[in-house]
Amino acid sequence: MIKISLTRRRIWRHGLIYAVLLAGLVVSVGLISAPTHAVTSISQGYLTTSKIAQGSIVGLANNSSDTVEASTTDSVNDILGIVINDGSSLITLTNGDNNQVQVSTSGLATALVSDINGEVVQGDQITASPIAGVGMKATSNTKVVGVAQSDPIGSSTTVQTYTDSNGVKQTVKLSQISILVNVTYYYKQPDKTIIPPAIQSIANSIANKTVNALPIIISAGIFVLTIVIVSIIIYSMIRSSIISVGRNPMAQSAVYRDVIQLSALVLAILAVAVIAIYLILTRL
Repeated sequence: MIKISLTRRRIWRHGLIYAVLLAGLVVSVGLISAPTHAVTSISQGYLTTSKIAQGSIVGLANNSSDTVEASTTDSVNDILGIVINDGSSLITLTNGDNNQVQVSTSGLATALVSDINGEVVQGDQITASPIAGVGMKATSNTKVVGVAQSDPIGSSTTVQTYTDSNGVKQTVKLSQISILVNVTYYYKQPDKTIIPPAIQSIANSIANKTVNALPIIISAGIFVLTIVIVSIIIYSMIRSSIISVGRNPMAQSAVYRDVIQLSALVLAILAVAVIAIYLILTRL
C-alpha cells in the first residue's frame, strides 16, 4: 500500500508540473499571437461631428479641445492620434457621450495608410495625407503620428482616387499597418553627399528641384573657371592701362576705349557662364 501511494503521489506531482508548463506555453503563444491593435496603452474619448472610420488619423478641430476630425495635409499640425475600437486600450478616458470616438495617443494601433509618397514599410514615419484620415509616408519635415511597426497587414488593399493640389485625379492604394503612436515632429535627414548643404540648397533653389551631385560639380567648375578668367582679364586691363598712361599720357582716350571693350567682354563672359550654369542645373 505504501509503494502504491508513493507512486500515485509521484504521478500526481509530475502531472501537476506538466499541466503548469503546458498552461504557461498556451499563455505565451496567446500573447505572441495577440493582435497588435489590442495592446494600445492609452486612449481618450473625443467628440466628433461626423462619422470617422476606425484606423483614421485625427486631429483637434479648429478652436476646440474636445472635438476631433479626420486629418489631412492641410491640418497636419493638429494631429492627435488614431481612432480605435472602444475597449481596445489598457487605459480609456471617456465622458460617456455617445457621439464620440476613442483616439489612441500612445502605444500600438492599426492605421489606414496610402502609397501617395511610396509604399509604406516598417520603420517609416507616418503623417497625414491629402485623403482625410488616411496616412502616408513622411518624406519631408512635418508632424507625424508615429512610426510603422510592420509592412502592410495582410494582402487585402483597396484602390481610391483623390484630386491632388494641381487638380489632377490620382489613383492610390490603401492598406492597414501597425503604428507605434508617438505624435511628434519629423525632420528629414539630408542625404549623404559630397556637396556641402549650403551649395546643395542654392542649386535646388535655382533649379526649383533636387539637383544631383554631377550637375552641381560641373556648374561649380564653370563658376570657378569663369572667376579665374575674369580676374585675369581685369588684372591685365588695369595693369596695361596704368603702364600705357604712364608711358604716354596722351593715350588716355585709347585706354578708355580698351577698358570699355574689355568690360563688355567680362560682362559677356559672366552672362554666358550664368546661362550655362542655369541650363546645367535645370536640364541635367
